[in-house]
Amino acid sequence: MDVDGRIDAMADRLAASGDMTDDSWRAVLHRVPRHVFAPEVAWASPYDGPRREIDLRKDPDGWWRAVYDPGAAIITQVDGGPSAPTSSLSAPNVVLPFLELLHPFGGQRVLDVGTGTGWTAALLCARTGEHHVTSIEIDEEVARRAAENLDKAGFGPELLVGDAATDAPEGPFDLVHVTCGVTTLPYGWVERARPGGAIVFPWMPDFSYGYQVRLDVLPDGTAIGRLAGSAGYMMLRSQRGHRTTRTREWTQAVTGVASSTTRLDPRLLLHTPGGGLEAAMAGLVPGVRADLCFDTEPTGEATLWLLEASGPGGSWASVDFVPGKVEFTVEQAGARRLWDEAEAAYFEWLRWGRPPLGRFGLTVAPDRQWLWLDDPVRPVGR
Repeated sequence: MDVDGRIDAMADRLAASGDMTDDSWRAVLHRVPRHVFAPEVAWASPYDGPRREIDLRKDPDGWWRAVYDPGAAIITQVDGGPSAPTSSLSAPNVVLPFLELLHPFGGQRVLDVGTGTGWTAALLCARTGEHHVTSIEIDEEVARRAAENLDKAGFGPELLVGDAATDAPEGPFDLVHVTCGVTTLPYGWVERARPGGAIVFPWMPDFSYGYQVRLDVLPDGTAIGRLAGSAGYMMLRSQRGHRTTRTREWTQAVTGVASSTTRLDPRLLLHTPGGGLEAAMAGLVPGVRADLCFDTEPTGEATLWLLEASGPGGSWASVDFVPGKVEFTVEQAGARRLWDEAEAAYFEWLRWGRPPLGRFGLTVAPDRQWLWLDDPVRPVGR
C-alpha cells in the first residue's frame, strides 16, 4: 500500500471510531505524513495489545503497520527501558480528538506545549499556518530530533527549548495545546492566552486515568470548561511525582496498620464505566493514587490499593476482594484513612444520582483550581 493509501485507511478508521468527526482533518493528515516523525527503530504501544519493538529495516511491513495504526503510540524515548517511556509519537486516536476539541483555524496563534516528535506541531502548522505556531520542549535531545523531523516535513514553526511550566513564551496566544498530562494546570498558561482563547490539555488527577479538557479563558483571568473524555499522556516532568513508584514503598514506610472490613466491592471504584465516578473521586479523595491488582492465578481475587500521591511516607490502604465473600479485609495506615474516604465518596456519588463525566467541569484561577459538578459554584470536595 502506498503512503496516501495508508493515510486514507488510517483516517477511515479514525472516522469510523468517532475519533475524527471533521473530515477536513483528512487533508491535514495527508500534508503531514506520520511516518516522517517516526524513528526507524522504536517501540509500538498499541491500545489493544502488548508493546513491541518495530524496526524498519528488519520488518518494514510491521513498521509501516504500526506507524499508521490509529491506536498505536510509538515510544521514542525511554528512561530505564521500554517500561518507562518519557516521549512518544502519540497515537492518532488520541491526537485527533484533542485537535478537534481545540478547533484551530487559519491565522490563530498557537502555543504547543511539548514538541515531542514534532508531529502535532506540524499538524497545527498545516491548520493555522507555520508562522503562527510556537512549540516548546523541555528535553534538548528530543527538541533536536523534532527540529529535524519538522524540517524534513517542510514546516518551520518557532521552536523553543525550556520548561513550559515556568518559562512559557510571552503571549497572547489564541490557543494553547498541551501534549503532556497535568494534575495542576500552570496558571502561566492561562496568562499566555487572550480572553476568549482556549487551552486544551490532558487533565490527569492522581486518582484517575485522565481526561480531555478544554478551558475557555475569561476576561477576569479565570479559565473554565467541562471534562470531555478519557485521555492518558506522559506527565509534565515537574508533576510526575510518584506515579510509577511501587506499592511496597508505601507499606514499608508507614507502619501501624489498622484492620477492618467492608461490604462494598472494592473493584467498583475502578470498574464503573463512564468516567463520572473517577471524576468524583478525584475531587472527593484528592491526592490519592488508586491501583487494582489482580492475583497472578486465575482465581478472581484482587487487591485495591489507595496510595497518598505525595509518596512513600504518606498514608495507604488496601482492600482484598475474594469471590464469594460477603465482607472484605481492609488495611489502612497513616494519618488519613483512605479507604474510609473512598467508600464515603462512592456513596456520595450514588446520592448525587451517578452523574456522568460530562456534568463535571474544571475552573483554574490565579490562586487555585477546582473541580465542580454542573456549575462552577458547586465545587466537588475540598
